[in-house]
Amino acid sequence: MLKIGILVFNGVEELDFIAPFEVLNYANKVQPNSIQVSLIAEQMQHLRAFNGLNFMPDCTFEQITDLDILIVPGGKGRLTEMYNKNIHAFISRLQPSLQYLTSVCTGSLILAEGGFLQNCSATTHHLALEELQGYNSINVITDQKVVAQDKIVTAAGVSSGLELGFYLLQACFGDNLADQVAKGIEYTPQL
Repeated sequence: MLKIGILVFNGVEELDFIAPFEVLNYANKVQPNSIQVSLIAEQMQHLRAFNGLNFMPDCTFEQITDLDILIVPGGKGRLTEMYNKNIHAFISRLQPSLQYLTSVCTGSLILAEGGFLQNCSATTHHLALEELQGYNSINVITDQKVVAQDKIVTAAGVSSGLELGFYLLQACFGDNLADQVAKGIEYTPQL
């Protein structure tokens, strides 16, 4: 079973984490028990996403010992969380064993601030491209929804979380499963 964690925090953009959550979990309807997706927060407490969604995470940083994939979403909350040393330490602890470290939208700025995108190609929301370019060691790509370099995968704007989900399905399970999920949710990926 592929273990996937999605980092969540107050002010996270809903679609940044819900889109990959839906795509990846839908795979279990096609191929049962293939993926486990967990929402991971620094503390076990109610969170309020940027547009008002109230929710609880599944677990905390301390409860996670290993993951195959970590997804870091963005949103207004990232303006604080990108400087959160506990988030950087959590990612650093997991990074050596991750198949993929990923971000959606401005989640790439959390990764950039933590030093995880050094010497990588990456993307982010179109309104944050200039901010990402401020990190000198990052090759910013402006014309792709998903940018992959080795184990690092970044997805552009808010809806690109869907594209990231399909990219991960293709990379980990192949085109057949990704195609079946696309048909199931009636969406055509733009990879």
